[in-house]
Amino acid sequence: MDVSDLKKNAKLEIDGAPWVVTDFQFVKPGKGQGLYKCKIKNMLTGSVVDRTWRSGEKLKAANVESKKMQYLFNSGDAYTFMDNATYEQIEMPVDVVGDDKDFLLDNTECEVLFYNDRAVGLSLPSHIVMEVVECEPGVKGDTATNVTKAATVQTGRQIQVPLFIKQGESIKIDTRSGEYVERVNK
Repeated sequence: MDVSDLKKNAKLEIDGAPWVVTDFQFVKPGKGQGLYKCKIKNMLTGSVVDRTWRSGEKLKAANVESKKMQYLFNSGDAYTFMDNATYEQIEMPVDVVGDDKDFLLDNTECEVLFYNDRAVGLSLPSHIVMEVVECEPGVKGDTATNVTKAATVQTGRQIQVPLFIKQGESIKIDTRSGEYVERVNK
């Protein structure tokens, strides 16, 4: 894999461990070669480091396999997923799931990433619909542009929503940024 193939969510192998690119930036100095500055996350340990590569360098792509699985339940210290084809169940530790736990609803379809037959990561759908379980009512007169308030969704995550959102309504959330997208009528 050439360094120019790097992009966000690219998987690569460094010193026998799988890494994923979480942030990517190409810098072209006044003279000399271009630089690829990246934040990469170890998919096994979760540690994040900054790395810089010069144009033309070669990298090794990680042998990461992806399977479509369904989220079943949380047992406290692990999350259980089921393979839709074989009905085989796997458990992922809480630290591997990370902040994605805030978007996991029962029966959510996900892509589970495997490295050497070990679950190392999770890819959620880009958007998910959740119910607002708690939010303060909007105050009449607070209608300046882009005014938001905090709302708690059914998994316990707090997000900023427009004033017109009420408790009990369903909203669409972008799982990549954790931000409100739109109100959903059921």
